[in-house]
Amino acid sequence: MNIKRILLTLMVMALPLGLVGCGEYGKVDQGRVIAFDKQAKTVTLIQDKLAEPMNPDYSTLPPHTYKLPADPAEMGPEPKAGLRMKLDTKANIVKIFNPKTQAFEDITITVIDLQQNIDRQHPLVFDKATDTAKKFPMVDRDKKTITIYSGRQKMLCTFSAPDEYFSMPDHTWEAGDEVRVYYKTEGVSLRFMNISKTDIFKK
Repeated sequence: MNIKRILLTLMVMALPLGLVGCGEYGKVDQGRVIAFDKQAKTVTLIQDKLAEPMNPDYSTLPPHTYKLPADPAEMGPEPKAGLRMKLDTKANIVKIFNPKTQAFEDITITVIDLQQNIDRQHPLVFDKATDTAKKFPMVDRDKKTITIYSGRQKMLCTFSAPDEYFSMPDHTWEAGDEVRVYYKTEGVSLRFMNISKTDIFKK
């Protein structure tokens, strides 16, 4: 059983009995959040084609927007939005979604410092004294540098980018939360799970 089927099975298993018994199952969408409107109660994501945690593929356009569940009990933790789709230090590229053009952009970067095998508890990214994770990305517009931490890649990277990108908001370099949506009607979610903030295997 591949990971996509496992995730779908877990999602269906987590559904309320009333939904399971009401007929055909709905559909599941999964991807990275690029926008979250708390007042309108909507979330917009870039679909992950592969749904493989260690090898995601955020390359589906257009973005998918969903109304969040009307029942708060069907809503997981609120998602964090970000525009970064990929950090590739071998190709020296950061892939982002540009809301103005509604398209992806590959930004050529110059790596200044690269630390690998950095887990989430490492002193470079976690303050044990306060028991809190350090805030990333760190954007220094004076020095023209950006520091990104990728927990999935266990990578802490500082790089420079073309000047024009420093006028963009900090969340340009942020990786949005990975979320999963269960729905029957297009654009209207019945259940919303924030995978990045939820341990689906925790009892």
